[in-house]
Amino acid sequence: MPRQYTREDIMRMVKEENVRYIRLQFTDLLGIIKNVEIPVSQLPKALDNKIMFDGSSIEGFVRIEESDMYLYPDLNTWLIFPWIGGDGGRVARLICDIYLPDGTPFPGDPRGILKRVLRQAQDMGFSTMNVGPEPEFFLFKMDESGNPTTEVNDQGGYFDLAPVDLGENCRREIVLALEQMGFEIEASHHEVAPGQHEIDFKYADAVSAADNIMTFKLVVKTIARQLGLHATFMPKPVFGINGSGMHTHQSLFQGSENAFYDERDEFGLSETAKQYLAGILAHARAFTAIANPTVNSYKRLVPGYEAPVYIAWSFQNRSPLVRVPASRGLSTRIEVRSPDPSANPYLALAAMLAAGLDGIRNRMPLPEPVNRNIYVMTESERVQAGILTLPASLKEALDELSRDEVIVNALGEHAFTHFVEAKLIEWDMFRTAVHPWERDQYLNLY
Repeated sequence: MPRQYTREDIMRMVKEENVRYIRLQFTDLLGIIKNVEIPVSQLPKALDNKIMFDGSSIEGFVRIEESDMYLYPDLNTWLIFPWIGGDGGRVARLICDIYLPDGTPFPGDPRGILKRVLRQAQDMGFSTMNVGPEPEFFLFKMDESGNPTTEVNDQGGYFDLAPVDLGENCRREIVLALEQMGFEIEASHHEVAPGQHEIDFKYADAVSAADNIMTFKLVVKTIARQLGLHATFMPKPVFGINGSGMHTHQSLFQGSENAFYDERDEFGLSETAKQYLAGILAHARAFTAIANPTVNSYKRLVPGYEAPVYIAWSFQNRSPLVRVPASRGLSTRIEVRSPDPSANPYLALAAMLAAGLDGIRNRMPLPEPVNRNIYVMTESERVQAGILTLPASLKEALDELSRDEVIVNALGEHAFTHFVEAKLIEWDMFRTAVHPWERDQYLNLY
């Protein structure tokens, strides 16, 4: 359970910890963290939900003629950053929900969208969606001007130690900062590619997990910069090596009971779990645009680099889209392996939850698991096994999203329209740009 704070708790901690500034944070439609920073003198006004901002300046929010919006801080997200400000004071943050001037939730607020889909789950008898995210990132060196390069600061591999893994000190500082902020860190290690890292933190309810992902990104980037490095959550920053994923473990609970577990089943999976998993597979091509929202995401989703591109599931095999880890009882869960850390976590979780709930609602049958390495199967073998692939480009993914009523309805008309509009612009800019590869390939030849 997230910690419960009252207004009085927050005002007391402000005095005790010498907090001078408060960042009122929220996330835009594209998953970029935004904040309005206020001096501590304005905190009572913020706690009364009276801080206003211009929504027309935020990507995917509203037009200029309807720009006034209000920040409603979630008191349970109160957190004091471990670093000291330039004036010796501390900086704290509150994550906010976005409301309209008439006091109603803004329908395009990503955090509000996730809450809306969670209410649908509650209406179906599921009190909680637990989520354990695994966001990966790269650490790169900076040049003399302080700009990021794509030169890694190590040649380490999976689970390597210093001195091969020169990012270990940076990871340690990140972990210390996160622990000071209340994160429970479960693992911290070098990933497969040089310069690639993963820090796993304890699962939480869906909204808290999405909040934690956004906080994690901010801390990783801040600590890396303090140590002269650039941290990036770009899915595929370097050709020829593995990209960064954000495997997402998820389960539904009914009170204290894991709705995915059934001790009477041969594999320990309940009908609910199987139907949820079937829904994930049925809507995977549609939610890919949300879980993998950049042009660059599709440079990661290619065979041969451990990224899941095939829509199938298995218990142990890591080549399909979904894996069911071995733990049972309260730890029974599924792991969706396609999302990447450029995704807006609120929208990605909302889309996956909507997909799974649709599977439960319609009692979807679960296909047989695929226990072979799909990467070595021929195309005809995959067709025979009924294994489809994820979209190969952002444009294909957007087309799939637009055809799927379940995922579109989960996002709501406002978010869906503005998201697709922004992403089609991104796709068109990429499509019409002349890339260095083209000049290298064609300039002399023709």
